[in-house]
Amino acid sequence: MQQKKIIIAPDSFKESMTAKQAAEAIARGFSTVFQEEVNPEIIPMADGGEGTTQSLADALQGTIYYKTVTNSNGEPVQAAYAISGDNSTAIIEAAEASGLELIPPHQRNPLLATTYGTGELIQAALEHGITKIILGIGGSATNDGGAGMLEALGVQFYHRNGERLDQGGGHLIDLDHIDISNLDPRLENVEIVVACDVDNPLLGANGASAVYGPQKGATEDMVNQLDKALRNYHNVQERTTSKSVKDIPGSGAAGGLGAGLLAFLDAKLEPGVEIVLKETNFYERASGADLVITGEGKIDGQTIYGKTPVGVAKAAKQSNIPVIAVCGTLGQNYEKVYEHGIDAAFSVIQAPCELKDALENGPVYLEGLATNIAKVLKLKNTF
Repeated sequence: MQQKKIIIAPDSFKESMTAKQAAEAIARGFSTVFQEEVNPEIIPMADGGEGTTQSLADALQGTIYYKTVTNSNGEPVQAAYAISGDNSTAIIEAAEASGLELIPPHQRNPLLATTYGTGELIQAALEHGITKIILGIGGSATNDGGAGMLEALGVQFYHRNGERLDQGGGHLIDLDHIDISNLDPRLENVEIVVACDVDNPLLGANGASAVYGPQKGATEDMVNQLDKALRNYHNVQERTTSKSVKDIPGSGAAGGLGAGLLAFLDAKLEPGVEIVLKETNFYERASGADLVITGEGKIDGQTIYGKTPVGVAKAAKQSNIPVIAVCGTLGQNYEKVYEHGIDAAFSVIQAPCELKDALENGPVYLEGLATNIAKVLKLKNTF
């Protein structure tokens, strides 16, 4: 009997399992039923958000490194980044250094928050001699247009009075000129691909400050200040680089970090899950597969907007491969995923239980679910 090929490509289950751990649990469940009849191939996945560093490190046989950098409030924080097994690619999440969740709600102030720590992570990655950076920019506490990140990489920002500009998005209103002569020259030979799943421009009603500023602690007055500051920042940046990026979709991502990356580092903005699919060679590895299993912690109506399960499903459907999704929770309107390539979706929860129990026993529950799915497939002679 010819072995059936199964691709197991989940995202992480937040606070319960990494993507690799989830995939291994699913593989154990299927192997219990089919034993030598199936050939499961594990491809840890992510969508550019939390967990991308770990998932890509696992998928690319990489190593996780830690560095003490500056958080958005200027305080030290230990942040993780990864280097691929062939030392060519760095995987960085801006939220590791400049993330909103690192700052208690009463301390959040986007007028002062800086992306300097994200720049420090990029500097650390450059020390490994890499030629590519994959940068996830979701979940930031900042609204500084990436100025802090750029300062850490050697760019200098000056006040109208000739002094160096203080960090934070609010101070960009006083920006007069930018000196890029000391930008780290190693960046010239590094491709930067940015995981970005929003299409907001930099300025205006749909821009960085108006849409995301309130989530980061901005009052209505702050939003107006920040938008004016970013407008001035872009004007000076355009004079400096001869590039207008304010209307490029995604330039407003992460408080304008997208704009800074586009203008100064020639970055490419792409949907996060598409980046991971390409980096893991998913399309080639899934060729000829009989089934794809994907999933993440929660599947609901929002999953269709750039999340891993639907990204994987769409990729699988290019080869007409059936797709099953597994998750911790099936949320409101989860049925929408059936219109986007997922053929069936299941929750691991076996009975009503406390969240703590569900998280701690996630691998056990997921393996049990995979076993049951495999039994049904075998019963129905699907395989």
